Amino acid sequence: MFHWKKAGVLLFAGATTVFQLCGQTAASTGAKPDPDVLVFTDGEKLIGHLESATDTSVVFKSDMAGEVKVDWSKIQELHSAGKFAVVPKGAMLGRHPNRNAVSEGTLTLNDKQLQVNTGAENAAATKSIPVSDVSNVVSEADYQKAFARTNFLHGWKGGATAGISLTEATQKDQSFTGAVNLVRTMPAVNWLDIRSRTILDFNEAYSKLSQPNTPDVKTSLFHADAEQDWYLSPRFFAFGQAMWDHSYSQGLDLQQTYGGGVGLVVLKRTNQELDFKASMDYIDYRFQNSALNKHLVGSIFGETYVRTFTHGILFNEQAGITPSWNDVNAYSAFASAALTFPVYHHLGVTVGALDNFLNIPPPGFRKNSFQFTLGATYSF
Repeated sequence: MFHWKKAGVLLFAGATTVFQLCGQTAASTGAKPDPDVLVFTDGEKLIGHLESATDTSVVFKSDMAGEVKVDWSKIQELHSAGKFAVVPKGAMLGRHPNRNAVSEGTLTLNDKQLQVNTGAENAAATKSIPVSDVSNVVSEADYQKAFARTNFLHGWKGGATAGISLTEATQKDQSFTGAVNLVRTMPAVNWLDIRSRTILDFNEAYSKLSQPNTPDVKTSLFHADAEQDWYLSPRFFAFGQAMWDHSYSQGLDLQQTYGGGVGLVVLKRTNQELDFKASMDYIDYRFQNSALNKHLVGSIFGETYVRTFTHGILFNEQAGITPSWNDVNAYSAFASAALTFPVYHHLGVTVGALDNFLNIPPPGFRKNSFQFTLGATYSF
């Protein structure tokens, strides 16, 4: 006969042994690394871990003060236990680590000179770099990771927004708004020049109002686009793009746009970027009245602006005009803006607007459509 009590005792004893072994292994291999030390010019000291640095400041995380950002001019000494990569100004970094230009090792700062102990057993074991010549300081692991090949499914940033409204009474009203905005840059670090960028966007607004003995009133709009950028220099890039638009309120079944062009980074800062773009495109208009369909050759002249404010508030804006070269009356324009407020971890609230202008709608339809969105956002 099978004895459940004996089996339970044996199972409990086996599990206890496994947990003890795991605990011993963790204790032997998970030793806490030595802390880094930062000393201010006034003698005040912080103990914690160096995270990164730029040409102007150092990011240091202390157990007591949390994450702080300190100008190099206010630091008297710095000692790191972990290894870091020091990228000097003007260093030429391509697709692979440049060990001739970048020094890797533990750091010590004295008299505005950053000493990098590479661990080599010769006279060149320590390299001295003036703070004024430093472009970036990153952990050795992050430096190696920045040059590693990644799967296409990794490295995406962006967010998804959704809002819904339901009314059930004599009238039935259903409304839904949704958006997905994704960006993937290679490499995915801000201290290396971008080589390529992939952008995917989708926005939709749908509503339906029903009541007895009355035709339904429906609104349906969506916009989707995909863009691939290839950077020829830090400020100049070529791109290919595809866009799809539908507007039930303007009698437009589907507008398809395919083309490519060039872009210029006009403004680039740590917290903002402004790009101008121009392209040559094929545009296919398909209306609910097929007799009005058009096949056009045109261009898109547009701009995009992204800025991050304090507390992680993110602003996205873009606008453009699309003239047609084989039908001067068949032009269109668009503008959109969105403001995302972080609330808790990855969750936030987004307020946005999308305006589309179509100069050749079917008779009985307005040229302009406006879409307002307010919804919960998950950022990733």
